[in-house]
Amino acid sequence: MSDTEEKKEEKKEIPAQREAEKLVEDKKRYAKTRVGMVVSDKMTKTVVVEVMRLMQHPRFKKYIKRHKKYKAHDEKGVAKVGDKVMIRETKPLSKTKRWTVAEVLK
Repeated sequence: MSDTEEKKEEKKEIPAQREAEKLVEDKKRYAKTRVGMVVSDKMTKTVVVEVMRLMQHPRFKKYIKRHKKYKAHDEKGVAKVGDKVMIRETKPLSKTKRWTVAEVLK
């Protein structure tokens, strides 16, 4: 093959690779994220994060705090009790673990 034919083949492969990379990035971009406080780090590579949200009472229109605890995967073990962290939804890692620690905020 000549040099020009090889270059054309390379150019054809690159857009396909870019599309695949964009799909992976889009999945990460649109994954659900939550911000909460670490309440437990006693498990290996796992932290329990409590996420607080405000909801409006349907009848009285008063805002009420609601809490939910999520188990999140912390591969490096950087999150400690009391840290504010951002968690991102991921594929199921165990029976109860469906989130990973995206970053430690404070």
